Amino acid sequence: MKQRFATVGLLTLTLFLPTVVFAATLPQALGVAFGIIQDMVVVTIGLAVLVFLWGVFKYVIASDDAGKEQGRSFMLWGIIALFVMVSVWGLVNILRETLQLNPATPPAPGIPRQISQ
Repeated sequence: MKQRFATVGLLTLTLFLPTVVFAATLPQALGVAFGIIQDMVVVTIGLAVLVFLWGVFKYVIASDDAGKEQGRSFMLWGIIALFVMVSVWGLVNILRETLQLNPATPPAPGIPRQISQ
């Protein structure tokens, strides 16, 4: 169990190391965290859609009741996962707007951005 916490801590430190090195402010660090969470939510939504479609496929090709029940189960869990992930994505966006974190802001100072003229 201690090894799991150490791994999670090391991963978290590695993800936020550029933020610490460039001495980013709290809103910039939160912007990086929200960006990572949003990327993970997009991938998870994609997986939930695949689970739902797999359930539809299994339901359609099943010839017995057990296969149809398994397809229904996959579809149900796919819909539940989609609902949860879209809800989480909405909460992240609400937090981002509430804390006025602009996703166009670079994650750390010192990263050059183009100057429009």
